[in-house]
Amino acid sequence: MQLNLTQKILNAHIEDQNPTFATPVEVKIDQTLTQDATGTMAYIQLEAMGVDQVKTELSVSYVDHNTLQSGFMNADDHAYLQSIAAKHGVLYSRVGNGICHQVHLERFAKPGKTLIGSDSHTPTAGAMACIAMGAGGLDVAKAMAGLPYTIPYPQVVEVRLEGKLNHGVSAKDIILELLKRRTVKGGVGKVFEYTGSGVQYLSVYQRATITNMGAELGATTSIFPSDQRTLEFLKQQKREQDWIELAADPGCIYDDLEIIDLSTLRPAVACPNSPDAVSPIDDLLHRKIDQVAIGSCTNSGFEDLMKVASILKGKTIAPNVSLVVSPGSRQVLIKLMENGALQTFVQAGARILECTCGPCIGMGQSPKSNGVSLRTFNRNFYGRSGTNSAGVYLVSPEVAAASAIAGEFADPTTLDYQDHDFEMVDYVDDSMILLPSSHPEDVEIVRGPNIKPLPLNDELPDSFTKKVVIKLGDNITTDHIAPAGAEVLPYRSNIEKLSTFVFRNNKEGFDQICKANHGGIIVAKENYGQGSSREHAALAPMYLGIKAVIAKSFARIHLANLINFGILPFTFKNPCDYDTIDEMDELEFKNLKQLDPKKTFVIMNLTKNLEYELTCQFDEHDVPTLQAGGTLNFIRKMQNE
Repeated sequence: MQLNLTQKILNAHIEDQNPTFATPVEVKIDQTLTQDATGTMAYIQLEAMGVDQVKTELSVSYVDHNTLQSGFMNADDHAYLQSIAAKHGVLYSRVGNGICHQVHLERFAKPGKTLIGSDSHTPTAGAMACIAMGAGGLDVAKAMAGLPYTIPYPQVVEVRLEGKLNHGVSAKDIILELLKRRTVKGGVGKVFEYTGSGVQYLSVYQRATITNMGAELGATTSIFPSDQRTLEFLKQQKREQDWIELAADPGCIYDDLEIIDLSTLRPAVACPNSPDAVSPIDDLLHRKIDQVAIGSCTNSGFEDLMKVASILKGKTIAPNVSLVVSPGSRQVLIKLMENGALQTFVQAGARILECTCGPCIGMGQSPKSNGVSLRTFNRNFYGRSGTNSAGVYLVSPEVAAASAIAGEFADPTTLDYQDHDFEMVDYVDDSMILLPSSHPEDVEIVRGPNIKPLPLNDELPDSFTKKVVIKLGDNITTDHIAPAGAEVLPYRSNIEKLSTFVFRNNKEGFDQICKANHGGIIVAKENYGQGSSREHAALAPMYLGIKAVIAKSFARIHLANLINFGILPFTFKNPCDYDTIDEMDELEFKNLKQLDPKKTFVIMNLTKNLEYELTCQFDEHDVPTLQAGGTLNFIRKMQNE
């Protein structure tokens, strides 16, 4: 049987060799990664499972999100993470070493392996021909404990790249083109596999930009073959021994097809407030801008920043523009120091930030009120930048640099600059990656006062009646539910405090409404929970007493997180029923001890005396977990039995 690349790797990691689309499969996980915004909770959960040493081939803990030391909270979390990694067999990438996805791509990702990470942009490593998926922290903890990761077996979309990119056009423009075609919910349940003659012209860093932003499609993951370009990259990283050639079999079958002629693409821009609100640069030319931010896990690789340096060389940014640059890894930063590119940035007027996520997750550099910010990032959700009134646009590094000079949206294809054949500085140094202790029994876990005990859900009762405490529209993101930013992120290990921020940009005082009504029900439209993998968007609502979410559809990772924390996910059998529900309507759920996902579940709107038929967004394997009140409760129950 001829297999595509996705099937080759997945099938080698599952027992069922004849899986069908959407059926749950248990995937053996080779590698895991965590970052500090979600990792603290993941390791608290790992401790709760009683795991001594991790069971994976490789697990790495990165510090790259909460790096502003404006209080003791972030530093306390980092001390906890370093000690927990030393004790439980996890590598620890220190703050300053770089963004988890770029460092993992450079130092650890291997063709043919499986990887899950507690960050939705973990698919970045698909540029290295591995199945890399974002997941909630609890699922990552389970993988570190040696348990498989369950996903619906995906469809595979072939994205056939033909031709070659023109001068000034970027890999960012490829993924923006796909987002324009497919939208932010067009990839749910799918893997996007890149093929075609155009692939050979894309470096691993360029491929990583595409697989990184594949997360914005809602995709399970994205993947490129392992070829000579992959080998070149691994040789530069001094780990060519990790290379194997890996590609789809000739004549294999895909479920769908997209063809992109790279030679026809023009620079593109994702307009506020969604990555799929894509327009050509030509529609925005000469509009004034206020800020440019270059970096993030999407566009902070060596080649990206060298193109920026080529455009900025000998020039000065416009007086009305603030420009910040954040390299994706310490390795890249040192290369830029050695070849003079860093000096070019500073001479042009750029401010150099840490090798961290920084402004991408609202950690500093918020735009001014009503400001226009161009960012080479992957998300421009409402409020994510820290300034609700700002207009945030997602662009390529080339568009960002050209616009920073012009002070307005500018077209990089009109500029004369070097865009290829950059000499790689030979530098590899893993001294900022700490190995676990050889005497873990002697390691004492460091717990600061901001690290609170893990809240647990109650067992699901047979029936309950709760009010609809909030009614929401389409594409509600995890940034809406559990906001990012410098004010909120330090409380990721303190769910009691974090819960006070839930839905703060949608409904002020939401936490108090939940407390006054002893919890409640959330109602939403399409694609509820898109965006980040942060399980806090399920954990904090669970803490507030949310028992169920009824939506028209769900994003993949958030759906799994809801189940993990014992929140019932349903969709409307009749989507028009959404219109008949109002906030504070009282809904009755009965016979929950007899949940059958194969049957329609019926609830009553007691306020309006209406009956609704709901479709369960879980299968029979999830029922015991939901009835126990979540995965940790279920694991404890099994251990006791």
